[in-house]
Amino acid sequence: MLRLFDTAKGEVVPFETREPGRVSMYVCGPTVYGPPHLGHGRFSLVFDVLRRYLLWRGNDVVYVSNITDIEDKIIARAAEQGVDPAAFALEQEAVWWEVMDGIGVMRPTHDPHATAYVPEMVALIERLVASGAAYETSDGVYFRAEVVADYGLLARQSIDSLRAGARVEANEEKRSPIDFALWKKAKPGEPSWPSPWGDGRPGWHTECVVMSLDLLGEGFDLHGGGQDLSFPHHENERAQAVADGKRFSTHWVHNGFVEVEGEKMSKSLGNFTNLSDLVAQFDPRAYRLLVLRAHYRSPIEVNVASASDASAALARLDTFARAAARLPVALPDDKVLASFVAAMDDDLDTPAAMALLFDTVRRANTAIDDGRLDEAAGLAGAAQEIARAVGLQLHAEAGEIPDDIAALARARDEARAARDWARADAVRDEVQAAGYVVEDTPSGTEVRPA
Repeated sequence: MLRLFDTAKGEVVPFETREPGRVSMYVCGPTVYGPPHLGHGRFSLVFDVLRRYLLWRGNDVVYVSNITDIEDKIIARAAEQGVDPAAFALEQEAVWWEVMDGIGVMRPTHDPHATAYVPEMVALIERLVASGAAYETSDGVYFRAEVVADYGLLARQSIDSLRAGARVEANEEKRSPIDFALWKKAKPGEPSWPSPWGDGRPGWHTECVVMSLDLLGEGFDLHGGGQDLSFPHHENERAQAVADGKRFSTHWVHNGFVEVEGEKMSKSLGNFTNLSDLVAQFDPRAYRLLVLRAHYRSPIEVNVASASDASAALARLDTFARAAARLPVALPDDKVLASFVAAMDDDLDTPAAMALLFDTVRRANTAIDDGRLDEAAGLAGAAQEIARAVGLQLHAEAGEIPDDIAALARARDEARAARDWARADAVRDEVQAAGYVVEDTPSGTEVRPA
């Protein structure tokens, strides 16, 4: 049975679903005010891997990931560029989907937009005000965090501890420093919607609680996102649901940071690398492999060296896939697949799963070299199933090779057959100088673009 670390419980627990064989997931999506960075790519890939694995195990999965298309940063960035905030958000959303498609992230079952749910958010805030869980001030409506007895659950801190550590704000109308905005009254020139408290817009923390409950219902199975969202964002979502008498997410799962030189990668620190630049420079699959090689809760460092190493590892997997395509059809090795399931069920231990994948490829290649083709076919089938289960696409086709390069490959095989090693080496160097990788396989010389 799959076991995952639950942030609310502080330990690894069985992943129990509301309905057997059906999984409901909500993963916080982007605020579309700029191009996605590597942190965005990591959470998208982590939960894409989890989703794909659940599907591979035979579950039906409803996967919801929202688009925050109205927020302070969007308004500020649009103002800087002198454009309409709605048009700016739409443009940035298109960039988001282009990059997500590029790294092989499956599209969500539903991708709700915050602006489409404003009336429902207003209705929630009205209920919270009526129950005494929220109050109006001159600049908006705030939630009274202290009405939720276990507020701070996802931060693993008490209310007193959070209150003591909260920064002092200029707004003297807030009753407590840990209270948070549900509705922001509009300033001149800002986008706004009508409400009982005047025109304005919803606070960020109110968006996801409304959308997740609408699309997945009460007691949905899993709420996920980056570790930086666990508090205050996810805690504030949870608090509103609790105060409104709703059962919220059963499991809370968060992935670790992306780091550069040991620091968290983020836009605010100015050390982020644009994800589009990464996939333009390296094989887009390289980032998925980097994510898979690290445990989802651990920090991961992404740089040129690590991306280059992942690209080289992918090239080896592609070489294997081409060799495997010539093997007889066979059932995947069940022992290998059982080991894969055991690793993944152990809190999504993808590093162990990747070690198993590469070891299985090594064993399959050895079996091919030794002529044990039936054994090799079973191992190859298992390796390909592992790759498929985690969304790591292998390229069994070498791609279009120009006629002159193909002729050189044949010439090299002829030289090797004649034991003219000097000529074979010279041809290899010529092919490599033309920008191709030369590989020796049981069927002869193969080349592929470098």
